[in-house]
Amino acid sequence: MDAEVGVRSRPAEPQVDFEDELKRRSIPVRAPAVSWDQRLVEILVAGVVLLITSPIIAMMALIIKLGTPGRVLFFQDRMGLKGRTFKFVKFRTLYADARQRFPDLYAYQYTDEELRALKFKVTNDPRVTPQGRWMRKTTLDELPNFWNVLTGDMALVGPRPEIPEMLKYYDGHMLEKFSVRPGITGLAQISGRGALGFHETVELDVAYVRNRTLALDLKIILLTLVKMVTQEGAF
Repeated sequence: MDAEVGVRSRPAEPQVDFEDELKRRSIPVRAPAVSWDQRLVEILVAGVVLLITSPIIAMMALIIKLGTPGRVLFFQDRMGLKGRTFKFVKFRTLYADARQRFPDLYAYQYTDEELRALKFKVTNDPRVTPQGRWMRKTTLDELPNFWNVLTGDMALVGPRPEIPEMLKYYDGHMLEKFSVRPGITGLAQISGRGALGFHETVELDVAYVRNRTLALDLKIILLTLVKMVTQEGAF
């Protein structure tokens, strides 16, 4: 899920070793090690994308800075391979004090019925800034994700990284999502993206893990470019 959290005056939260938690719950880890040639391709692609889009990145930073108070970049703990947390980065699209203004949206407490209907990205989200709305529609807010590819925390293709607060809702085969590195884009992103519910997204993530091939990755990348143009499921 790509839910942002306010960046100011965050209340202290208990520290949990999520990797140990996943081990306790018997997460299946079956992903092969990343080969040197695959890693080289990731670094080259991420580096080229960041270089080519640097004028857009600079423009985005200026728009955010002049738009609403707060940081330009948004950092958040996300869960990656084997449940290890890393600092996920993207452009800020929410008000900096969103957590204080809308605390109920950060409780992450759901009944089974609520979880079945849960969609993290909803239309008319009151936390989203005016600038953030069109950034999300164009997916430009996710350009800094390529930095996470350079660091090796993310791949070009894979399940989108989850927030640790949602781990308690994963069980059984759902945990297979964490047996590969998260990606810039994935099967869920070309199959409905923000219009998908929590369970639908996880099922697509697991389907990707079980069927991942180079051909599938290339297909997902190509279809992602199409979805970016049509803005399907982006809001």
